[in-house]
Amino acid sequence: MTMKYIPAKNLHVSTPTWWLESRFHFSFAEYYNPANEEFGVLRVLNDDLVKPKAGFGTHSHRDMEIFTYIVDGKLTHKDSIGTSETLGRGSVQYMSAGTGIRHSEMNNNDSLLRFLQIWIKPDQRGLKPNYGSRVFKKEDRHNKLQHVLTDFKRYENEKDLGEGVIPIHQDCNMYVSEADPGVNQDFLLAKKRQAYVVCIEGKLSVSDSVHLETRDAVEIKAGKTENLPLQFKADAHAGAHFLIIEMALE
Repeated sequence: MTMKYIPAKNLHVSTPTWWLESRFHFSFAEYYNPANEEFGVLRVLNDDLVKPKAGFGTHSHRDMEIFTYIVDGKLTHKDSIGTSETLGRGSVQYMSAGTGIRHSEMNNNDSLLRFLQIWIKPDQRGLKPNYGSRVFKKEDRHNKLQHVLTDFKRYENEKDLGEGVIPIHQDCNMYVSEADPGVNQDFLLAKKRQAYVVCIEGKLSVSDSVHLETRDAVEIKAGKTENLPLQFKADAHAGAHFLIIEMALE
């Protein structure tokens, strides 16, 4: 079992234009670190701030499972397969880019937009492009771990995953929670599995071993022979809004 703490101050901050400030958890765009290219199948995790009346113009993606988790504000998405919609806090948009998809992401409102953009490597190339979204309510993740993503095989075989779980082309799961001050939540990281945990807002203690503040992260790896019980405790004053991305060990 190992835990590696990643403080927010160590994230690469990118400001390529007047309207965008991004924090890269892994190598992306102008930031390249051969020792920090990915974590398992998690290739990209960017924490983006987009100023009002601006955003990402039409651009293309291929062979990647792409997810956007909206933290604050509203994001408007348009793509080459005919989708156009606006999503708010706690919502998730997702794309299987496959053979190719073009889309734009804009902040057409008067307030700042913050979202996490997550790229997961698919288990096969050349998939048919697909887009979808889920509009979740706060009660879905309030003081509990909401299961947001899972792989297609588990999605097809298990009936108790919860409403709105998104199937993806990879052995990977994502959970999110907004916990009140002092709330404890248990999570079992199975043997031969690993997780990347991000404190989105507030402060979070992980099994009393690692203490995360806003935008901090931790890499957690279970052993090859034993499961790893974890406990996530929200700060007694600030609470915690956090994300777990769980996958197989390499």
